This record gives sequence, structure tokens and C-alpha cells, in this order.
Amino acid sequence: MTTDASGSTTGSVSDRIDTSIAHPARRYNYWLGGKDNFQADRESGDAIAAGFPTIRTAALENRRFLQRAAGYLAREVGIRQFLDIGTGIPTANNTHEVAQAIAPESRVVYVDNDPIVLAHARALLSSTAEGATAYIDADLRDPEQILTHPELLRTIDLSQPVGLMLVAVLHFLPDGDDPYALVRRLLDALPAGSYLAASHATHDYLPPQIAEEAKAAAKGGGPHGLINLRTRGEFTRFFVDLDVVEPGITSVAEWRAEDEPEPRPSVAEVSMYGAVARRP
Repeated sequence: MTTDASGSTTGSVSDRIDTSIAHPARRYNYWLGGKDNFQADRESGDAIAAGFPTIRTAALENRRFLQRAAGYLAREVGIRQFLDIGTGIPTANNTHEVAQAIAPESRVVYVDNDPIVLAHARALLSSTAEGATAYIDADLRDPEQILTHPELLRTIDLSQPVGLMLVAVLHFLPDGDDPYALVRRLLDALPAGSYLAASHATHDYLPPQIAEEAKAAAKGGGPHGLINLRTRGEFTRFFVDLDVVEPGITSVAEWRAEDEPEPRPSVAEVSMYGAVARRP
């Protein structure tokens, strides 16, 4: 494995794929019914499902939240640039597909640290002729690498508003990584008029016993699978000094979901907060 002049990794990614350890992107793919996962991912996914049986519903609702949030930013706010960190394995209606269906000139940079996602990058790079899409192999815990990456600087103009998408990724950062400082560093690099769209797993909606079981099962996901469930108050801290748009901080199942098919799942079945906010 080598690194080219642009900072991108080159050569085969197979030597970076450890199929014996569960990885969040592959486990999420398993919950969504995908095929890009391995035995360790399925075992980890099933262990979490044992404590939180509606995890697949939560994964699907989180995906729908991402699509509605991207659509809101592109259609109602006029955002034309997106930085999507923690992309995951490509599925239908990625951020660039949603945004470019509304505004073909939209430019999107995806960031993920999973080599399997890197192997699928070509699927992400199918942009409209008017817009652009790029992929960065990087980690949310290293915002400087993301913000200074040549692919980002070629694709996004950081002097113009950006939609920062942190969907179902922040709960993989323990408090020791200081996730609040990482998000603040990213936001500080974006101009006024930019937006943060984020979602985060929580145990707030669960009965105490089930909450403890869910937390224990999640922590059994392996070194790449730890899920740090946070309260509404802890999630709200990511939006300090931002203007949260309606309907505020709420379940991803309820965020601007009026047009979603009925019946809707309960907030307890999803157990994930979501919100979108503007940087003034």
C-alpha cells in the first residue's frame, strides 16, 4: 500500500481488511440487508439485535433521516456543497444522489476509514456532469487530514456554505476522543450559513433494564464496534452556538417525516436522535 501525491492510498485495499473483526460500516450494511459484510459483522450485528431487537428498523430510519436532511439542505436552504463523514458502504440514495437530483451542480465529498468503503468508492464517484463527487480515505478523529486533503480542496470551496453530514457516526467516538472538539474544529473551518446534520444513538427512550442490555450488547461489538449511547443533553452539546431548525432535536423517525409511509415506528424502536442546525 502506498500513498500518491494527492494523499490518497493506492494499490490493493485487501491487505487492510480484517474480516475477523466487526466494522461499523459492514455491520450497518448487514442490518440494511446488504451483502458487503462478513461473519464477524453478522455476529456482532446479531449480538446487538439480541439486546435491541429493532436495530434494523433504527438503521433504516437513520438512512431515511439522512435522505430527508440532505433533501432539506439542497431544496429549502440552497446548499450546494456537502461533506459527508462516516459515509458507509454505498446504498441507494446516497447524499450526492439526493442533492444532485434537486440541484445537479451539487458537489459532495465523502469521508470514511473503512477499506471496504474505499473499494466501493467508484460507485460513489458517479456524479452528474454539472456537479462533482470525491472520496477521502480518512478518519473523523483527524479533522486536519480531512480539511487539508487535496481532494476536498479540489471539490469544495470552503469559503462557501457547506452541509456537514455526521449521520450515525458520532456514537462511535468515546468521550476520550473529545467528539465535541472534533465537531467544533470541522464547523470552525466552514463559513457562516453552513449546516450540521447529525444523528446519534441513545438509550433515553428505552426502559432502564432494556437500556442496560442494549448498552452491554453494543459494547460487545469489538474494538471497531463500540457504540457510545448518549442522552439528549449530551447530543445537544454538538449544536452549541448553532441555530437548530424545526422540528429541533428529536427522534430521526419524527424529523420532517410527514411524507413517510405509515405506520411510523415508535421513538423507542428507533432510539436515535437527529437534528439539523445552521452555523450563524
